Amino acid sequence: MSTQAPHSFSELPNRSGSLGPLSGVRVVDMSAYIAGPYACSLLADQGAEIVKIEPPSGDNLRKYPSTLEAESRAFLGVNRSKLSAVLDVKHPDDLATLLTLIESADVLVHNFRPTVAPRIGIGYEQLKALNPRLIYCTVSGYGETGPLKDKAGFDQVLQTMTGMCTLQGKKDGPPEILYGSIVDYYASALVAGAVSSALFERERSGQGQFVSVSLLSAAMTLQSARLIWAENEGRDVGRDMRSGGITGLHPTKDGYLYISANTPHFWIALCKKLGLDDLGVDERYDTVRKRAAHQAEIVPIIHRALSSKSALEWEAIFGEEVPCSAARSVEDMFEHPQVQSQDMITTFDHPVVGRYRGLKRSLRFSRTPGPEPFAAPTLGQHTDLVRNEAKRLRLKASKK
Repeated sequence: MSTQAPHSFSELPNRSGSLGPLSGVRVVDMSAYIAGPYACSLLADQGAEIVKIEPPSGDNLRKYPSTLEAESRAFLGVNRSKLSAVLDVKHPDDLATLLTLIESADVLVHNFRPTVAPRIGIGYEQLKALNPRLIYCTVSGYGETGPLKDKAGFDQVLQTMTGMCTLQGKKDGPPEILYGSIVDYYASALVAGAVSSALFERERSGQGQFVSVSLLSAAMTLQSARLIWAENEGRDVGRDMRSGGITGLHPTKDGYLYISANTPHFWIALCKKLGLDDLGVDERYDTVRKRAAHQAEIVPIIHRALSSKSALEWEAIFGEEVPCSAARSVEDMFEHPQVQSQDMITTFDHPVVGRYRGLKRSLRFSRTPGPEPFAAPTLGQHTDLVRNEAKRLRLKASKK
């Protein structure tokens, strides 16, 4: 099945394969770092055509530390399946090119602070007049209103602000960062979902709309199970999701093993596999709350049992009866049989980095699986292609 979609560029790099549920949708991506750009990659996985517009200095993520000399590893991982054009929106010709693209686009995603976009001529009301069907999505630190609306937002700043670091730390210990940009990536998922919903609604109404996602909303949403405060409760209430020391990482003879044994079924199975049958049926420990209260007694017994074998050996012994995993490195996941069976990893060809392996896609559709991904672009790799497209669109408009 051809992937050539309505109003698509004539030369899409390595875009072979099936149509996706968003094939024919054009997205102008003016965002930087992780949250906005990765949301656009998620849309690209579903067939959308992504035109990444970068300033002459490029997306700041390109400059992040990396053992790869030619390009930042983070940039490659966040920006698959996009065209990259360098446009200086302070220059009238480049701004005109951008506006021409937006006039034909379905979606615009940016992460400028609220006062910036109108100043450079791409505020919502300005673009709504140009393209009433446009889905206009902003990714901000704190939202469009309130005392912090003009403050730059970053993943770990929001983690720290919203209590995530305090709860991640040990009791009476210092706050701890959750590394891996968890707030950014969750914001990406919110953006991709919100944009898709807005596109769906547009099919009914024929109208675009303003869509807003903030890192603050992502950080708060991630903590929905903690953000419950009953009437008459004090500040010092238990919000920690960890269940009493049994579920968690444990040392073994070689390596660490994560065990999840909250339910009665899994608790009894764990004890049997460890040769601790009496512990599993002891009424003092037969609920999660009881085990949490007695963890100082139980955990040392479990650790002694686990010390007889390695984490990988226990993982095999527990099998499907006890949810667990040996602690692995991320490099191990490239060859993991479950990852391979899910077709999550593919090989990309990059004009500067060369061949590299990376994530293929995160979503699976039976009838419209989507086209094959291609490598993240070099800075301005498709600028000429984008300029030519803008000229074509202007010429087409002049003939109407």
